[in-house]
Amino acid sequence: MRIGILGGTGPAGGALAVRLASVGFETMVGSRSKYRAMESVDTLRAQWPERELTITAGDNLEAAHTDLVVIATPWDGAAQTAQSVEPELRGKVVISMANALTRIGKEFQPLVPPRGSVAASVQAVLRHSYVAAALHHVPAKELGDLEHPIESDVLICSDFPAATEATSDLVAKIPNMRPLDCGELSLATPIESFTAVLLQLNVRYKTRVAVKFTSIPE
Repeated sequence: MRIGILGGTGPAGGALAVRLASVGFETMVGSRSKYRAMESVDTLRAQWPERELTITAGDNLEAAHTDLVVIATPWDGAAQTAQSVEPELRGKVVISMANALTRIGKEFQPLVPPRGSVAASVQAVLRHSYVAAALHHVPAKELGDLEHPIESDVLICSDFPAATEATSDLVAKIPNMRPLDCGELSLATPIESFTAVLLQLNVRYKTRVAVKFTSIPE
């Protein structure tokens, strides 16, 4: 499976690209500028020269031509980016991983984007695609550190069972990461907002927390 990451030059997108490539996926880092994507890929490869990572670069349009697409842009550009390549995303599963957050003083605060969540805003412009919200609570630095496994549950919600299944299959390929089906896309609102709590814990305890639930059978 080829996976395109729109807005993949940021910390979260780049980290996801190398982690997916490390478990055998072909990934394409997309950006508004293909040259910026090429620079990002060169940097990622230089960080892991001993690994054979299948990562390519392209603009967002090229990245949208892959089998499954992840939107890793800043939250306020997610719907606009999705709409810019909408024809290429028709009939595909699209994963939204952005969180609408701001920092006021020393505290992180969740924002309420149009339609209640970033994922719902993306689904609104991609009426012919199957949007899933996922990967919001996975720390980018740990996700991109291939020297260490990352242990985390991944909450997934979508209005389309096929999108939940495809996203779950993707997450399950990464060792120590467990996909959890949380229901319909309306649950993206609290899932995205809870990221502010995790970031606040990171600041207070000088760590990078991930989410792990107990009592759920493997």
